Amino acid sequence: MSTYKINNEQLTLIKEKPFKLEKEIQNIVEKNLQTLLGLDFIKTEFSIGSFRIDSLAFDSEKKSFVIIEYKRDKNFSVIDQGYAYLSLMLNNKAEFILEYNESKSGTLKRNDVDWSQSKVVFVSPNFTTYQKEAINFKDLPIELWEIKRFTNDTLSFEQIVNRSSKESIKTVSNSETITTVSEEIKVYSEQDHLENIEDDFLNIYAEIKEFLLSFGEDITIYPKKKTIGFKIGGKVFCDIIMQNKGIRLFLNAKKGTLKDPEGITRDVSEVGHWGNGAYEVRFPLKNDTEIDYVFNLLRQTINKNKE
Repeated sequence: MSTYKINNEQLTLIKEKPFKLEKEIQNIVEKNLQTLLGLDFIKTEFSIGSFRIDSLAFDSEKKSFVIIEYKRDKNFSVIDQGYAYLSLMLNNKAEFILEYNESKSGTLKRNDVDWSQSKVVFVSPNFTTYQKEAINFKDLPIELWEIKRFTNDTLSFEQIVNRSSKESIKTVSNSETITTVSEEIKVYSEQDHLENIEDDFLNIYAEIKEFLLSFGEDITIYPKKKTIGFKIGGKVFCDIIMQNKGIRLFLNAKKGTLKDPEGITRDVSEVGHWGNGAYEVRFPLKNDTEIDYVFNLLRQTINKNKE
């Protein structure tokens, strides 16, 4: 896709400005981890034994560690390298927790981490067709992100999504490392949360989802262990918990910032819950017309998170 600058109805081609070194990519990503991936930066060049991890990050939403690797060359296997790093993590949990606590002056404990949601992120200006096809499994804890820099001081950062397959990596690989890692790490999907749910609540979820996605490509679905999250700009603005007898919708906004004259929301600012924010809406609603009122609350929440 070509990109142009418009000046008095005249178009000027914006050219790519290639990165000369992997370190350039690493510096940009590490300094903007929250903006790009919604992650907390922990350590650069984190070494364990003979392994060196480019960037170590932490996902506060999932309570899990994320390993980030940067590549300019194309001659590497994302599967083999990704699972090698995940195996390293699972076999050295104490070292990862120690690094977190030293970096964040925290008191993170082993049981505070959800190791099952760990993942590896590869960042590169380009991935080969083979590498893109290699991640076409439903349960792969590996992500590919393409980063490009342009001459007009802009940057693109886009995930390669190729999860059309319903096949598991475990069914096509005899690797002992993959088998061992897969026993502990679980990639959660939207469908995992929708199984065994009554049709009435599936229909309500479909309505909410359609409404949220209508706001454009900035809205992405972010399945987690306990919730289905919806993100905008890398930040989760609402979480949905699907239950057999209802739906719990959490709105990520501070107490007192949403206009709710009907009092349909519940204040959960001081109550432990899986979702984000101070507001909860529970389904079923009192009547069908209240769904539009909920949509207004969601619209407010999206605008708050855009700010």
